[in-house]
Order: sequence, then structure tokens, then C-alpha cells
Amino acid sequence: MNTAFATVIATKNPKNVWQRSIAATAITLSALLAGCATNLDMMQPGTVLLSGAQQVPVVDTVATGKGLFTVTSTKMISGGITIDRLLTATAAHIHLAPRGRNGPVIVPLTKTGDYTWSIVESTRLTDTQYVQYISGDFYVNVHSEAHPNGEIRGQLLAN
Repeated sequence: MNTAFATVIATKNPKNVWQRSIAATAITLSALLAGCATNLDMMQPGTVLLSGAQQVPVVDTVATGKGLFTVTSTKMISGGITIDRLLTATAAHIHLAPRGRNGPVIVPLTKTGDYTWSIVESTRLTDTQYVQYISGDFYVNVHSEAHPNGEIRGQLLAN
């Protein structure tokens, strides 16, 4: 029900409290639903699949990983990764560089379980980093005792 229609119902029968209540509810629900749709549209989810084959240089390993990240319109980033068959992981980060190149750490990940690493709450990207994320220039790297420069890696792709 749009606002104009709800207003007509309320003004044609000013003594009918029930119709005015329905009109007010319809207007409120329309505003709430519009706000929810806007917030969902502003989120930029990203996925990552990690392997040694994506490492630069390539690392021969059975270890793998996968992850999901979300960046909001306010540039808040959240999410994390789960790794498999990598018992000696020592660190995990989001780095800045296109596929096939190495780059600096942008966001450190914190170990939150035996096989999980997550972004610290309230982490925000800069305007430039946000554009780089959307462009696909972020990658996730997991370091290990055997491979201190990184054992598995995956390009973080905004969906």
C-alpha cells in the first residue's frame, strides 16, 4: 500500500479508527521494508577459496581453505576463513595485490578456533581499500611453520 492510498483511506473516513490504524501500519511497514532493502543492497559479500597453487611462488601442499567476508557501505569488513589439513598455521591476513603478485598486509585475521581465523570486530577499510576490494585486489594468505611467507592463498572476490 503506498502512502497516497493510505492517506486517502484515513481522510475519507476520519471517524473510523480501524482504517486509520491500518493506514498508519501500512505506511510504517513500507518505510521499514524500504530501509531493509537499501541496507541489503549496500553490503558487498566476498568469497575466497585458498590453495597452495595460488601462492606466489606456488606451494605444494594438501592444505585448503575457504571463507566469506562482508563489507558494508560504511566500509566495515567482517568475516573469516576455515582451513583444512594445515595443522601448523601461524598467521592469516588479508593482503593487497592482484592475482599472481604479493603485497602488504591490509587486515590481520585472529585465530578463533583450531581451524578458523576471523577479522577483529569494528575493522573498517579506507575509501581506497574499499575500491581495491571491489576491484578484486585483496587476497587472503595463511602462513605456516613450513612456509612462513604463506602456504595457502586465495583471491578475495566481491560477489
